[in-house]
Amino acid sequence: MTRWRVAAVDLGASSGRVMVGQVGPDELELTEVHRFWNGPVRLGGTLYWDILHLYRETLAGLTKAAATGPLDGIGIDSWAVDYGLLDAEGNLLGNPVHYRDERTTGVMERVLQKVSADDLYAVTGLQQLPFNTIYQLAAEQRLDQAETLLMIPDLLGYWLTGIIGAEATNASTTQLYDVRERAWSSALAERVGVPRSLLPSIRQPGQVIGPLLAEVADEAGLDPATPVIAVGSHDTASSVVAVPAVDDRFAYISSGTWSLVGLELDQPVLTAEAQQANFTNEGGVDGRIRFLRNVMGLWILQECLREWGAEDELPRVLAEAAAAPAYAVLVDPDDPSFLAPGNMVRRIDEYCARTGQEAPASRGALARCVLESLALAYRRTLRLSQQLTGREVDVVQVIGGGSQNELLCQLTADACGLPVLAGPVEASALGNVLVQARALGAPLPDLTAMRALVRATHELRRYVPQGKPADWDAAESRVFGGSS
Repeated sequence: MTRWRVAAVDLGASSGRVMVGQVGPDELELTEVHRFWNGPVRLGGTLYWDILHLYRETLAGLTKAAATGPLDGIGIDSWAVDYGLLDAEGNLLGNPVHYRDERTTGVMERVLQKVSADDLYAVTGLQQLPFNTIYQLAAEQRLDQAETLLMIPDLLGYWLTGIIGAEATNASTTQLYDVRERAWSSALAERVGVPRSLLPSIRQPGQVIGPLLAEVADEAGLDPATPVIAVGSHDTASSVVAVPAVDDRFAYISSGTWSLVGLELDQPVLTAEAQQANFTNEGGVDGRIRFLRNVMGLWILQECLREWGAEDELPRVLAEAAAAPAYAVLVDPDDPSFLAPGNMVRRIDEYCARTGQEAPASRGALARCVLESLALAYRRTLRLSQQLTGREVDVVQVIGGGSQNELLCQLTADACGLPVLAGPVEASALGNVLVQARALGAPLPDLTAMRALVRATHELRRYVPQGKPADWDAAESRVFGGSS
């Protein structure tokens, strides 16, 4: 019986992990061999990623993976939009700047004077977010020294193999990628002052990048012939691969620090209505389109927990939230005041003061506020996505770390009026592993086959809607000014 053993390097905005995946007939297993912290470092007024820390921990994880047995492949996925710049000798010009850094304040407005929002959307189909790569590049101080731009997974892949390239799903998040042509837009890059020569050739999920550099293989104890394989390198693209859906009548919420809420389509939706609703069309595995909108996600609660010194007390805080009064305080989780780190409790209090609400008086009340507000944002986004596409859905698939949050999953089912299927938790790593296994010869010809294997091997939890829809209608009207 043929089995494939691969390592999935899965980097989130707050933690990273290296997983060993084993794929065979009726078999899909993940074993975590290494987990590590990831987060911003502020230096000289700028918020950076510690990319050398991430590389070191990636090697440490691969070393542990190699100790468990031979590996057939390695794949890397991470968050989107951030990048590293290489000089003419292939050296990194400096630590990648974090997307939450303030350098992009006001930049989007300047760029839109060069190219209109309508023109940008017609080419890229992307949601306007102030930290999109295009706006980071417009604020970039090192552009004249740079030879090559690499997104985070491509940068790490380059350090492992010495081979430069740009994986398509992450490239599609830059707002420099033509979503219909599925290629870089040279005309758009020129209009906004980004040298086309910075943008490497596009590679697709499942394409072999190359074997390990000899020194990397030696350090990690791996066979130098071990291939590094391009996966859906945007972690949400990998996550959606592992959605255990039986047909296309599903919506997904990839729930973590951010929540990515939307539908999977065959073609982008570039209508004026989709643009006005600020929906994005990002590339997926096998040429699919992830039609979605970013919702702030569990970031707000994570920051509150950190401020309280209660990162290890989430179950207790959620129990307190479950006992707190419903709909007492509600916020728009996508309000720009919640984007930056630090002082989150104070900023929620200030939001309440601006909107004529009494601020939450306890941890439980504040957590309830955040989770109910997220459920409302999910409800609004999912209803809009169906209106914009004409696609009806029967179930909401919640994947990622947030699928473990039972209160949030139940509130989501209640708010959306649809059953929620929660799991798998490690969806991005599973999608990473599945794409690698197929590239290595596993009989997984399409997403249908991959998802069937996920369903057959992973337990899901089902939540059915409870409560009164009219209460959620009233709550949505309070926050967003009317029912969607």
